[in-house]
Amino acid sequence: MFQLIRRSGLKPEHQNGKFVMQLTLIVGIVFAIGAVLFALQNNTPVVVTLAVWRFEGSLALVLLLSLGLGALIAGLLSSPTVIRGQWATARLGRQVADLERKLAEQQRRGDELAAELAKAQSTPAIAETEKPYVGLRTLLTGGEGSKPSPD
Repeated sequence: MFQLIRRSGLKPEHQNGKFVMQLTLIVGIVFAIGAVLFALQNNTPVVVTLAVWRFEGSLALVLLLSLGLGALIAGLLSSPTVIRGQWATARLGRQVADLERKLAEQQRRGDELAAELAKAQSTPAIAETEKPYVGLRTLLTGGEGSKPSPD
């Protein structure tokens, strides 16, 4: 079975789902064949009485109806859990999509800022010409004062 799946050229993520579907189909067919054989071998008539109801039919029919009713009850009891799981999966899927959208937006914004930074670094800033230090005495004397003599 595994070799058949490998030869089919399916990707690994598809192999498990397809294998489970094939396995479920095979189990279903085997179960149906077993039910038919059971019904052919157990055709003895039986009477089932439940409170005021009385049902008469073959043993196989009564057992298969009991099996079906049990499966229906099990399905109904497990359905809330399955529905909750599907809702949680959908909610988490929406959260993942929202976070991926936010991540793409942040990456786009980061790229814009990087381009803006590169542009700012490539254009020379207006250089301020450095003026020499002028003392207070020079400013008060109008720039004509001589340097003080060292005494």
